[in-house]
Amino acid sequence: MRSPGRTPHAPMTAAALVTASLVDAWIHDTGAHHPRELASALLAALALVLRHRLPLPTFLLTLPTALFTDAVFATLVALYTLASRTHHRILLAVCALGFTVCDLTWWSWPSPEFADLDDRQALIPLSYSLAQATAPLFLGQLVQARRELSLRLVEVSEAREHERLLVAQSVLAKERAQLAREMHDAVSHQVSLIAVRAGALQVGSRDREAKEAASTIRLLSVQTLDELRHMVGVLRASGSRPTELTPQPSLADLDRLVTGSGIETDLRTDLPADLPPPVQRAVYRTVQEALTNIRKHAPGATATIHIRHRDGTVRATVTNTAPSRPALSLPGAHHGLIGLRQRAELLGGTVTSGRLGDGGYELRLELPVDGSH
Repeated sequence: MRSPGRTPHAPMTAAALVTASLVDAWIHDTGAHHPRELASALLAALALVLRHRLPLPTFLLTLPTALFTDAVFATLVALYTLASRTHHRILLAVCALGFTVCDLTWWSWPSPEFADLDDRQALIPLSYSLAQATAPLFLGQLVQARRELSLRLVEVSEAREHERLLVAQSVLAKERAQLAREMHDAVSHQVSLIAVRAGALQVGSRDREAKEAASTIRLLSVQTLDELRHMVGVLRASGSRPTELTPQPSLADLDRLVTGSGIETDLRTDLPADLPPPVQRAVYRTVQEALTNIRKHAPGATATIHIRHRDGTVRATVTNTAPSRPALSLPGAHHGLIGLRQRAELLGGTVTSGRLGDGGYELRLELPVDGSH
């Protein structure tokens, strides 16, 4: 970060000021008769290179040229720089007075005589010198005030943006807390009742198929309750730290997923155990979504799951036969396949789906393994 007042063109500006100072000395014929005048003019011009780092010493080094010559460009530039970089008003007044004295002395050099204040004609050089001193003084102070105002405006804008973010986070935290309460009080209670009723049906029923169905319902209800507890915990954390909603699944959980689906499924996998976790989660979620859709839209159908790894690409295909019973009308947001496609695209892969000629359905996932870490 560069210091205030510095610009990328500072070296070019310094070179231009040194050149202008030398031209000013040449125009006023400095050094034609006195080497002292030439030395003071060269010293003043070269001192301008240090005007940003050492504004006060730079001004002092340029004073001799105002005392011995009429070339005062370098002195005025140094006075302007000093005025734009300091808040000491007394120091600025002393420097301006020093320049005025040196400039008035030059008018009568080499036998300096200060102006007689009773002589109106003598007040002209005094007024001219004071005007020369006050002009860069006020201009420097104006530039300093503008620069500080710009910095304050930036700070105010940053503070307002920070305040806006805090307000947004506060609102989000309240909404998350409210959602957590609703999930805990309503959804968790209802799922708990489902689990209890399914357990009672499993114990009290004598029908083998009914007992298996009740066992599946109870198992899924318990898993749903466990996921809800994790979600409620994350929501109550109000985003204070990144947290996974639930322990993320892997390919090792596929067998349990298929067993608990209640669908007659042929699962065939040929995958290495060291696949990247994002790829494993994508495969798991694809199979999970496919089995969910089969239960909802193709009751009584059988499924085939083929997952293999060939030529640096993981391919997962889930197909199902035509339904053998009418599908129940269940609520749904139709976001499952959209979410799968978005997940696959983030990993550089694709998800395709479509109906088969025999009335079944196919869902296909392709993911590149290389570069998916």
